[in-house]
Amino acid sequence: MKKLLLTGFAAFLDNPINPTEKIVEELDGGVIDSYKIVARKLPVDFMTAGKQLITHMEEVEPQAVIALGLAAGRSAITPERIAINCNDGLKDNRGYQPHGEKIVTGGADGYFSTLPLHKIIDALHDEQLPAHISNTAGTYVCNNVMYHALHFAQKQALSTPIGFIHLPASHALALKKQLPSWSQSDLTRAVKTIISTLS
Repeated sequence: MKKLLLTGFAAFLDNPINPTEKIVEELDGGVIDSYKIVARKLPVDFMTAGKQLITHMEEVEPQAVIALGLAAGRSAITPERIAINCNDGLKDNRGYQPHGEKIVTGGADGYFSTLPLHKIIDALHDEQLPAHISNTAGTYVCNNVMYHALHFAQKQALSTPIGFIHLPASHALALKKQLPSWSQSDLTRAVKTIISTLS
């Protein structure tokens, strides 16, 4: 059976809950269509998150990689089209705050997702789940992780489908902050639907 590496993040900044953390805990070890799910939680840390993802890719040797992140404030599921070679933004959970640093010195300016983005959007719409392609993954740790994974795949000449999906806040998080939100069950259903498009 094929393996799919699925990653989420811990809570970060002023978000006391990260719905991606709950999704990876729930789906770890499960099977969706032809994929066995190997799920891992990444730290919200510019210096280590991307390296940890690469380590997981080397250990698991997956046939697909989907990284999940929280985009608090967005109201739809947003697969990211591109990761850029830039670290910038607010402090991470370790207190580090980069200002326009390169993720990989000498690396490409950007890498495009190799997930079937339009197929993902169509599948989510078929399930009556709002979704659209995003053309910016930002410059925070989510973008960092996506860039690391695609840069590694390019260096290793891997044809593995790899990409990043941003999710809206869960209702539980919206109780703490005023945000557009989805039920945790619908967020999980969306991720399962996304995985099914890879079979």
